[in-house]
Amino acid sequence: MRLTGKRALIIGGGGGGIGRAITRSLSAEGAIVAVADVIRERAAEAVDELRARGATAFPVSGDVRSRTQLEIMIGTAIEQCGGLDTLVTVVGGQVAFVPAVRLHEMQDEDWDTVYDLNLRYVARAIRAVLPTFLGQRGGAIVSVGSVTGFMAAPRQAAYGVSKAGLLSLARTVTAEYAADGVRMNVVSGGAIATSVNPATGEPIPEIPVGRYGTASEIAEAVVYLASDAAAYISGQQIVLDGGVSSRGPFDS
Repeated sequence: MRLTGKRALIIGGGGGGIGRAITRSLSAEGAIVAVADVIRERAAEAVDELRARGATAFPVSGDVRSRTQLEIMIGTAIEQCGGLDTLVTVVGGQVAFVPAVRLHEMQDEDWDTVYDLNLRYVARAIRAVLPTFLGQRGGAIVSVGSVTGFMAAPRQAAYGVSKAGLLSLARTVTAEYAADGVRMNVVSGGAIATSVNPATGEPIPEIPVGRYGTASEIAEAVVYLASDAAAYISGQQIVLDGGVSSRGPFDS
């Protein structure tokens, strides 16, 4: 039970997909969790599942793109959980929200949508939780990123730029707040099986390990970075991409 006594907020799609897997893993490790999702019913369903297992969990709903709603969600989560030790930011993506096009074809409003979903709200959420973390001299922030944050992102430029921003943000949070006990790290996923990107079960030769990653594998990395076992890790990323970013351009 690596997170016993910890109070965690999973925000931005906490009730579904990768976020749902993270809420399950954090709860299974003993954390009190607040599950935030733009779809109220999905957050409630996730919480009902956790409570059925004997966990302490609370639903929160709102749109992270709205500053007001975001601040209300965070304040509600802190009140319900009796404080906050861990912030996990999840929401992300591009193709589910705007067309996948080359850079010169992308519209300003689509760029802003992706940027807001993947980076702007994360910075706002961090600013909102920092007073709590500073007051108790400690807190862990884990953001779900992507290998596109350090690799090319054809037809997903806004997504890649936003995920690169997460890495810079984690380093800046570390430089400014590590002495206050606040840590931030990023879990950068490669090809992860989701409802948008389902696994077929067939071998994938482009991925060295031969398969897609799973949401539960992302969740396990989040648990580790949120736990005291990672107390000496900050400003870093854990890459879960099946070895894609390690291979060269030619087969051996």
